[in-house]
Amino acid sequence: MQKLSSIMRAAVDRYNMIEEGDRIAVGVSGGKDSIALLAGLAHLRRYYPKKFDLVALIADPSFQNTPTDFSKVEDFCRELDVPCIIKRTELYRVVFEIKKSDSPCSLCAKMRRGILHDMAKEAGCNKLALGHHSDDAVETFMMNLLCAGNIACFRPVTYLSNKDLWMIRPLILADESKIAALVENKALPVVKSTCPMDKNTQREKSKELIRSLSKDYPDIKAKILGAMERSKISGW
Repeated sequence: MQKLSSIMRAAVDRYNMIEEGDRIAVGVSGGKDSIALLAGLAHLRRYYPKKFDLVALIADPSFQNTPTDFSKVEDFCRELDVPCIIKRTELYRVVFEIKKSDSPCSLCAKMRRGILHDMAKEAGCNKLALGHHSDDAVETFMMNLLCAGNIACFRPVTYLSNKDLWMIRPLILADESKIAALVENKALPVVKSTCPMDKNTQREKSKELIRSLSKDYPDIKAKILGAMERSKISGW
């Protein structure tokens, strides 16, 4: 955990993600990335010179119109001494049964972010931490390039003026493989996704493309991230 926490601290310091007295909401989906983010921030909280509080927020999509069992995550939050707030939503019913969107992942993500923004403000938080890592950044860059013809990515730090809320991504410098290894080694409580679109998304296609390119260009992810930083794309 110390190694991941150190990587997170580097990102936090580089992009000024945390200030004294912050109350940070952690968006927890139950997946490996958000669980690692929660554990890493709880560990960082022990020694980071700027004191901050944490709250875990879960917006349950209720896939197949069934509440998700987050009991193991709740137990983990108690171990970390982090309050956990769960909001049962109708995201699945709205996205898949009412809207029947041609882009369900995009709509679901947008609606879920909106719910998390409101939950964060209701919990008295001024920042919302999301579990995007370096692989997510490279995949997003490629998706924007290939699907939309844009040179862009999500920002390490984003201010939402309409909510007076900062979004931060402390895992932004961490590799997905290292996160997965830590979650497995520490037996962190991951909740298996029951989303009908799981592994069948544009992001998964981008991930496969990068895997394929990595066979001929092993350092392609590092090069893309380096190019984004040198060009200061999207606040990098």
